[in-house]
Amino acid sequence: MPECRPEAQRHRLTIAYDGTDFHGWQKQEPPQVEPLRTVQGVVEDVLQRVLRQPIILVGASRTDAGVHARGQVGHFDAEPTAIPFERWPQAINDRLPDDVEVRDIEPTRPDFDAIGDAVTKRYRYLVFNAQRKPLALRRTTYHFWHPLDLDRMNDAAARLVGRHDVAGLAAASHGRDNTVRTIHRCDVSRQDEIVAIAVEGDGFLYNMVRIIAGTLVEVGRGKSEPSCIDQILATQDRRLAGPTLQPQGLCLEWIRHR
Repeated sequence: MPECRPEAQRHRLTIAYDGTDFHGWQKQEPPQVEPLRTVQGVVEDVLQRVLRQPIILVGASRTDAGVHARGQVGHFDAEPTAIPFERWPQAINDRLPDDVEVRDIEPTRPDFDAIGDAVTKRYRYLVFNAQRKPLALRRTTYHFWHPLDLDRMNDAAARLVGRHDVAGLAAASHGRDNTVRTIHRCDVSRQDEIVAIAVEGDGFLYNMVRIIAGTLVEVGRGKSEPSCIDQILATQDRRLAGPTLQPQGLCLEWIRHR
């Protein structure tokens, strides 16, 4: 990512959104007859209207349709404007829809790259583990009613930690030549009816966290053994992993940059 133009200032954004009614983060190219509603498209449009200049918003993570975020990070360049900087956050959020919010905006160095400078990302997948349906939480949790054994799930999760070829934990259409990634942390916890699967790493392939969650759920219900993780990592065989769980349970928690 090139540095910003000499007359412009690069800015860093932290963005939160409910992904239910978005077709993911990334704008669709080429333009559709009926443009799909994406987070990047909505925020970029508001930035252009508030700052009254062309804006290109770059996001660190291309979350899929239905996936949420508390700490998506983006950057954009803007030339000087008559609007005082301290008024930008309110002016932007006043024009954004209710399902997206700019949590923070700050000037940053000219060569800051939301994608290239990201070193660690944390995702959390929430499972509502009870017989009854989670009416109030249906947009943010995956409903799974069979009992889950967290000891077995944590045994499997611990085997993911380290640097591995994770092709067996990604969709076939991941489109990456390099499938080696480092998982810094993976664990499972429970609070009342909510089982939370937390994964931190230096990067993730397409659908990887949802497949990890699906695999751990299969282990927790007794359909697979914790050692299946060892086999998946050794063989890169997607058929040995669990299903790709639905997107509504997944949230991008934060991204750390160098």
